Amino acid sequence: MSKGLRRLFLFLLYAFLYAPIVVLIVFSFNSGQTRGAWEGFSLHWYQSLMHNKEILNALKNTVSIAILATLFATLIATCGTIGVYWFSRRHRVALHLINQVIVLNPDIVTAIGFMALFGFLQMTPGYLTILLSHIAFEIPYIVLSILPRLKQMPPELAEASMDLGATPWQTLRYVIVPFLKSGIISGALMGFTMSIDDFVITFFNAGNGVETVSTLVYSMARRGINPEVNALSAMMFVAMFLLLLVTNWRSIHGKEMQ
Repeated sequence: MSKGLRRLFLFLLYAFLYAPIVVLIVFSFNSGQTRGAWEGFSLHWYQSLMHNKEILNALKNTVSIAILATLFATLIATCGTIGVYWFSRRHRVALHLINQVIVLNPDIVTAIGFMALFGFLQMTPGYLTILLSHIAFEIPYIVLSILPRLKQMPPELAEASMDLGATPWQTLRYVIVPFLKSGIISGALMGFTMSIDDFVITFFNAGNGVETVSTLVYSMARRGINPEVNALSAMMFVAMFLLLLVTNWRSIHGKEMQ
């Protein structure tokens, strides 16, 4: 394949992937409510969004759940992955297999499973059940992000640290965790974006009175999408894009400093 054809292929590929996002952002500045016709540039829907308590409350729930779930899931996944690393090979393989099964499990099965579990525990569906389910489904993905980095760590590194007088806690804090930093950050970002994006698990465990952006958009779609959703989606995309840029810049800058 010639260089020109490769460039054309990449251009068409990225155009196909990003065209829906570009259209969404453009129509978030449309003055009219019609989704298929441009009626003029306006910031009306952004201004209206700032006064829509329903959407703002859903956004608050979405972001707070994503942040809390990511913090707890990252902590649990990091400690769990490090702990499993020191198991025997047979036990490591068995636990990694269990972790992969959870990742490959369809979302609908996971959602119904959580719903059944919370029902068995007599927990009222709401904010807490969403948070717990998000923590649980994020952990396997964060483990898969940390594990390759952990396999690159020389086994002698921790032993040398403790031979030089460091306690196990000091070795974990100053040697192992810094070595795994890139994997931990990547896993946390993955978990955060998955929590923001999740609909199926959230929908089955939200209950009445608790809305996230995904469940709110679903309910609004059944009665007609409000153009304010375009503005909200555009803002969320830009925020995640900037977060990704900052993370990559720090990663590249950190490598250059080394």
